[in-house]
Amino acid sequence: MKLLYFGSGAFGIPALAQLVRDHQLLAVVTQPDRPAGRKRVLTPTPVAAWVAGQQAAGELDQNIPVYKPENVNEEDILARMRAFPANAWVVVAFGQKLSEQLLADKFAINLHASLLPRWRGAAPINHAILAGDRATGNSVITLASRMDAGLILGQSHREIDPLITAGELHDQLARDGAPIVQQVLAQHAANQLKPIEQDESLVTLAPKLSRANAWIDFTQPAEQCRRQIHGLTPWPGVPVAIAGAQLKLIRAQVIEPNAEQEEGAESSSGALPDAAPGTLVNAQHGIVRCGEDTYLKILETHPAGKRTMPWADFARGQRLENGCAIESSLNR
Repeated sequence: MKLLYFGSGAFGIPALAQLVRDHQLLAVVTQPDRPAGRKRVLTPTPVAAWVAGQQAAGELDQNIPVYKPENVNEEDILARMRAFPANAWVVVAFGQKLSEQLLADKFAINLHASLLPRWRGAAPINHAILAGDRATGNSVITLASRMDAGLILGQSHREIDPLITAGELHDQLARDGAPIVQQVLAQHAANQLKPIEQDESLVTLAPKLSRANAWIDFTQPAEQCRRQIHGLTPWPGVPVAIAGAQLKLIRAQVIEPNAEQEEGAESSSGALPDAAPGTLVNAQHGIVRCGEDTYLKILETHPAGKRTMPWADFARGQRLENGCAIESSLNR
């Protein structure tokens, strides 16, 4: 098939790579280069960088022009896009809304990282973990005037491992997206699509995250703290301070009260009977008391200026002792 691809984020790269192998890409449309990093260096989107890298390495059998419009709906860009003789448009994490005038009479599909109608919006993967969902997936939908409200053309499903972070789940779902996009395009070519309307009564929203979300409250139960850590990793992260050290919590697991005794921790009836939430009851093993007499075991951390490391390595370097407090570095 002849395709146009609209995308900016890394989430769509596995699907784009598959489309390049199996179809004719007439053009890739992405966001303009933006300043990034501390030095504010002008940086292409992950999609633009991937295409440039593939072309430089001679990995592409076709020369794919890349467009970077500030506004894809401007009259001259709109006319240029609509002039391409594409059989379908594929949109994945593009970052601009395509107008009805641009889309008129075009078959356009969007890959979204949730099982719609659950988690419409910019951060569906994070919100699935934050809410404690046990499963998620991808949806391929038609484009609609309302955000992520199009007809469902296909879906993929994946269980959410309790130890997985949002960044890791992002990569899994990105890989899952390629075959479901291919399936929908094949069904479209064969006139076999069976669109399904979304149930509006089941809609939940996944608004964009910001640095203001980068907090943790250990007065909440351990399970809620686990979700916060995993759902916000790698960004915006969960920054904390322990004995003067600044770090981000990366991975954790909920443990039962008797597990703390097995790890050698002081029990709730031992030396720390009144340990406040956020207290390390076992510094060696990273066991933290949380709200409602629950316990969380920190598995991985990222100390400021260092690599991500197991809790045990961090604790040895800091010489932590039982009774230390873990304090959120962001006051809500």
